[in-house]
Amino acid sequence: MTTRGAAPREDDDGAPGRDDPGGEPPAVLVVDDDDTFRARLARAFRERGHEVRDARDHGQALALVRELGPDLVVVDMRMPGKSGLEVVRDVLALDPTVRVVVLTGYGSIATAVEAVRLGAVDYLTKPADVDQLLAAFARPDRPGAAVEPPRVAPSLERVEWEHIQRVLHDCEGNVTKAARVLGIHRRSLQRKLANFPPPR
Repeated sequence: MTTRGAAPREDDDGAPGRDDPGGEPPAVLVVDDDDTFRARLARAFRERGHEVRDARDHGQALALVRELGPDLVVVDMRMPGKSGLEVVRDVLALDPTVRVVVLTGYGSIATAVEAVRLGAVDYLTKPADVDQLLAAFARPDRPGAAVEPPRVAPSLERVEWEHIQRVLHDCEGNVTKAARVLGIHRRSLQRKLANFPPPR
């Protein structure tokens, strides 16, 4: 991980923490309670040459920030215990030079906007890939007060998909329980889950 005593790298636009020709790629911390998604993101960052650590909750995230000092932090908004919003606030309180991008579902975009007001670089809606995350990290900082939710509303299919994912998460992946909460047949829910996420 990058030594915090060093001056932050800057590109022509002044944004620190970006890949520096002739230097090492920024070190990354991925914070998400979904073990599969977190491992996939971490692997993709490593394949691009980044040193990566991962955490599944607020406590692990802060411990790694204190110990290792990452340059970039990816934070999921919805996690058990303390939320991603609290992770953003406390990570930046420990190290204001860290660049944070928040991952969120459409149902919590207002919270993600609040995270940007707290100092996150930007937010992306799930599912987001590593290339999208790196592009978000590379954007120049923008004043948090100027951040607004996107004006293009998601499709009804997308809203339904996001709702199903939230319910399934709350049911700890139990499809039968999630179907009962949603009020639909288990097989109907399985068919919906087998489909790719609908477009925005």
